[in-house]
Parts: sequence; structure tokens; C-alpha cells
Amino acid sequence: MINRQRVLITIAMLFAVTAYAHNGEDEHVDHHEMQQKATLTTVDYTLPQVKLVRGDGKTVSLADELNDGRPVILNFIYTTCKAVCPISSQTFSKFQSKLGEDVKKVHMVSISIDPEQDTPARLLEYAHEYKAGPQWQYYTGTIEASIATQRAFDVYHGDKMSHSPVTFLRASPEKSWLRLDGFASADDLLREYRTLVSTR
Repeated sequence: MINRQRVLITIAMLFAVTAYAHNGEDEHVDHHEMQQKATLTTVDYTLPQVKLVRGDGKTVSLADELNDGRPVILNFIYTTCKAVCPISSQTFSKFQSKLGEDVKKVHMVSISIDPEQDTPARLLEYAHEYKAGPQWQYYTGTIEASIATQRAFDVYHGDKMSHSPVTFLRASPEKSWLRLDGFASADDLLREYRTLVSTR
């Protein structure tokens, strides 16, 4: 349930061009989409009791992984995505670089919405592509577990091609989630992260 509408912010999307260039993509970039307004809301979610498979091949509880006490920043991706995911993943990569020493304190989470294709081995390749550090982990699993997780975070659209950019941040297990619908820069994420952890 959404507790309150925090703020509407306009986010410049020029970094998206860099993200596409980094990944060798030459698809047309919709400039209206890049200039869209991103909505920040504070939301309470109930985590589903599902098992996911981490990039290292270990089967883990989603709730245990997200409730390990660290601040969490989370998104949903799939490795063959040519539009939203390269931008979101590049942003995560830049975000981890900007964290400095705080990078050891956070848990960055990317969950696949295409578990049939995204094996742990494929996710590790994808993680290497974006220079993911040890604090940034990727998860796959069964189709049922993936859908249950997407539904829990209200991002399930029935078709992976229809997914939209959404990022979630939470300071600690007892806190609400900050949901950011739309593209955000690494600086935007860093600012929101610092605001959240300062009020833990």
C-alpha cells in the first residue's frame, strides 16, 4: 500500500546515450521517454516466501537475502533486454562507483524476469559486463518464483517486453521501501540512498 506521494522530479536522461554506447546498442532512443518524469513513492511490501537462485548457484530465501540488515537497492532485469535494462544496469554500475567506502555496507540486488534464459552462469557474465562488485548480486529461479517476486513489488506486466524502469531502495528491514518509477541517474540514487540511511 502506498503511504504517501513524496515528490515528482524531472530527471535528465542524457546518461542513457552513454549506457547504450557502452553496450554497443544502436536502437533508436525515444527522447520523450528519456525526459519522462519519475515518481518517488514510499511503499510497504510483503516479501513472498520464495526461493531464488543466486548468481553463485546457491538457492536462497528472498526474504533472508533482503533482510540481512544492509540497506537494499533493487531492480528487475533480464540479460537479453535491449532497452530498459542496459540503462538501469549502467546506472547501478555508476552508483556503486560513487558509493566509495559505503559500497561495503549496501546490498545491490538485480532479479531476473526471464529465469528460463537467465541461468546463474549467464547472470555472472552479465554481472562481469557491468563490473558488479561483491555487494551487487543477481538472482534467478523458477518462473513461479520470479512472477511471485514481481507481483510482490507490483512490477509484473505479464510480458518481459512490457516491463518499465523501476528502482527500489530500503534503509533496513523494518523500514518502508522507496519506489522510483522511471529512469534515474546514479547521482539521483546516491542522493536518495544517503537520505534514507541518515534516518535509519
